[in-house]
Amino acid sequence: MTATDPRPLTGEPVSLDLLNTRWNVEGVRQDLLTDVDGLAVWLATNGLEDRFAADAGTLRHTLTARDALGALVDAPGDPAATARVDAVLGHGRIRATLTAEGPGEKAEFADPSWGPGWTAARDYLDLLRTAPDRIRACAHEACILHFFDTSRNGTRRWCSMAVCGNRAKASRHYARTKES
Repeated sequence: MTATDPRPLTGEPVSLDLLNTRWNVEGVRQDLLTDVDGLAVWLATNGLEDRFAADAGTLRHTLTARDALGALVDAPGDPAATARVDAVLGHGRIRATLTAEGPGEKAEFADPSWGPGWTAARDYLDLLRTAPDRIRACAHEACILHFFDTSRNGTRRWCSMAVCGNRAKASRHYARTKES
């Protein structure tokens, strides 16, 4: 049985969910991927537990992918960050297939331990293809989470309105009342 996912934000696309394996709680950095048990939780949360093993090699390669994606999200277009993501993508490929349902695709890996990290990097490419302007970092200064803005008008600012959005509103209210 896999442990419950302790993170405050889940359900984002797998690339951003991988970035969100690090978060802050009252100013203290948390990290889900400190061991293979945390990797097992992340794999299960993203429906990858039946495809990939939660072992030391997979953890190491998934952390490499997380760091590469983090560098690219922090500095979009940076050649060094782009090269790091490309290096992760070099560990897998898509093979066209024909199934009973029709045309399909299958991811293939020379080393399956690269699978989760590659899957996240590939997902990031899909987000860039569809709506790069919707990939966001939470606007709260103490939050390090990322999300894909699916709001109708594309103006979402917070990872969670209930948590970070509320904190920002409370801070503004406190500042206004302090001035009075």
